[in-house]
Amino acid sequence: MRTRPGGQAFAMEGYIANPDRILCSVAEVDGEVRGLQVLSGERPGNPYDAPVGQGIIGTHVHPAAHGLGAGRALFRRTEAAARAAGLDRLKAYIQADNAMGHGYYEAMGFVADRQHGTALIRVYRLT
Repeated sequence: MRTRPGGQAFAMEGYIANPDRILCSVAEVDGEVRGLQVLSGERPGNPYDAPVGQGIIGTHVHPAAHGLGAGRALFRRTEAAARAAGLDRLKAYIQADNAMGHGYYEAMGFVADRQHGTALIRVYRLT
């Protein structure tokens, strides 16, 4: 759950136009897009220092959709895509002060791994 502003350019460059993107899905609530989740595969030299064969997940859910199941529905699709892509684990980089994001990823089964700058890395094992 992203709490920091990003804007259109951030979403386009980091998610939609990302050449390593495996899946970009949206959640709708009452006919309006209220959530976005992106799964990218890692390549050598990636900015997250993650081994190849792992995935990076990013989640953004509008505050009005919190608690309505949008994030859970997005993760079901992402997990299936990650398994189909042969990934062995997913990593989420959540800012240390983003309590809502940490709560979401914990609820999805991610466990704390390590600190990376100002973010805490959480890991979800697929195998």
